[in-house]
Amino acid sequence: EREVPCDVKEGRSLKVGTNTEAKALAGAIASCTREGSRVELTAIGAGSVNQAVKSIAIARQFVEEEAIDLCCRPEFVEISEGDAAGATSALRLLVLVEQT
Repeated sequence: EREVPCDVKEGRSLKVGTNTEAKALAGAIASCTREGSRVELTAIGAGSVNQAVKSIAIARQFVEEEAIDLCCRPEFVEISEGDAAGATSALRLLVLVEQT
């Protein structure tokens, strides 16, 4: 598992794609949450949302032995990408840490 530097104050905002490896993203989520950093995942489209949700489930397994549990708060957001005429709807998952 690689260490991912996390800014504890601002948290970590990660974009998730259809080809994002869920286990690698889970490692990044686990690393950040161990450090007390906030994590936000942003996904556009069903495949990306699927990978994001799977990565949170895997990250929960990574940190469960450390008396940490993760949950998420989903919300819809509008994202302007480049010169596109309109905004795109995306799902943002805010990963929350609960001490067990």
